Amino acid sequence: MKKTVVINVVGLTQRLIGEHTPFIESFLKNGRSAYIDPVVPAVTCSAQSTYLTGKTPAEHGIVGNGWYFKDECEIKFWRQSNKLVESEKIWDKLKKMDPHFSCANLFWWYNMYSTADYSVTPRPNYLADGRKIPDIYSHPAELRDTLQEELGTFPLFHFWGPKTSIKSSKWIADAAIRTDEMHNPTLSLVYLPHLDYNIQRHGLDFEKIKKDLNEIDAEVKKLVSYFKQRNAQVIILSEYGITDVNNPVHLNRILRSKGYLSIRIERGLELLDAGASKAFAVADHQVAHIYLNDPTIKQEVKALLETITGVEKVLSGEEIEKANLAHERCGDLVAIAGPDSWFTYYFWLDDAKAPDYARMVDIHKKPGYDPVEMLTDPKDKLVMAKVAGKLLKKKMGFRTVLDIIPLKATLVKGSHGRIPEDKADFPIFISDNPTSSFPKDIAATEVFSILENHITEST
Repeated sequence: MKKTVVINVVGLTQRLIGEHTPFIESFLKNGRSAYIDPVVPAVTCSAQSTYLTGKTPAEHGIVGNGWYFKDECEIKFWRQSNKLVESEKIWDKLKKMDPHFSCANLFWWYNMYSTADYSVTPRPNYLADGRKIPDIYSHPAELRDTLQEELGTFPLFHFWGPKTSIKSSKWIADAAIRTDEMHNPTLSLVYLPHLDYNIQRHGLDFEKIKKDLNEIDAEVKKLVSYFKQRNAQVIILSEYGITDVNNPVHLNRILRSKGYLSIRIERGLELLDAGASKAFAVADHQVAHIYLNDPTIKQEVKALLETITGVEKVLSGEEIEKANLAHERCGDLVAIAGPDSWFTYYFWLDDAKAPDYARMVDIHKKPGYDPVEMLTDPKDKLVMAKVAGKLLKKKMGFRTVLDIIPLKATLVKGSHGRIPEDKADFPIFISDNPTSSFPKDIAATEVFSILENHITEST
């Protein structure tokens, strides 16, 4: 089998490749490329699971970055166990074909407890005093210690939150190279999230994102240069394209106003009580799963959602089946946002009663995705001084919270999840083999077989 590296440049599209990405542009011109018809929802966990299994969300079960766990009556995002993916992975299939095949998974999702030979994924330590300490999980376990001893502690706070920067993608790229030097896997899967950050913050404003494009181009060049020296073939792909938005839609607030949503009061603050609600939305970028604990209200809830400005369509029944989302984890209804809109998880009506986690980076407590976690209030000129003060208190042993995230969804300027109108905003697949055989337009499910063909040298 042919040694192969797959570099997942999150958010990369044809629109972004040009003067600010000279290396990627050259790689594109010298290879063979295709537009990927994105899976719905076009979000990280669903797209990656589709690429690695060749199956739809209806088959592999990853209907989003998170969903409602019906047996627990809890909404959970960013789970990590690979056992949640209910289809065979590409490395499992290739191992059956060749016992010498091996795979390294560097930060692609559902990276814990899989059968990949080498894996690294973010896994903070949550201490008893409330602190969150940057760390990673790896298999084998000693790989974690080797990488962090040589490369430094994984820069978790540059991977997500207001401090996101190229540092996290650089660390992952360096970890991929070091892992390859030590173990020489047949297939390396490398996740570079950097473009995801500022394009969600600023949208497709090239004056603001050109530095990010330059930075990710340099990391891709470093990886490609290294792996070509190792006689590996290289594939660059992406999961989705991010487009401009200006209209946050608060589905849960609307469901609450109609009496469908239940709220629990704790310490004077409000929490969404999913198990007691007749209907609630699990918002995930431009797609939202609507779960009904009272199935008799399906049609009236669908009719309500279809009247909301910013909701393009609401899927039910056969429409969900046609969208390849008909899995028990899927909502009873699925809302798709319009091209300039996205869905928040917000359910409170008064910011003074918002839950404490709303103003924090807390991806596991929030009952939906919150891109505002990457932002601070631009009107608060003292925010960095506040952060410094809070961090000093933590170092001194005092309990404090980093409640610096604004409750201003209008700050978000880019989103994804729906299928864009323009192919220039579709995810992209680029092989360094110009003679490889695949069409110019491929389905997300076809990525699996194209990768397999490259690795087995049947391109």
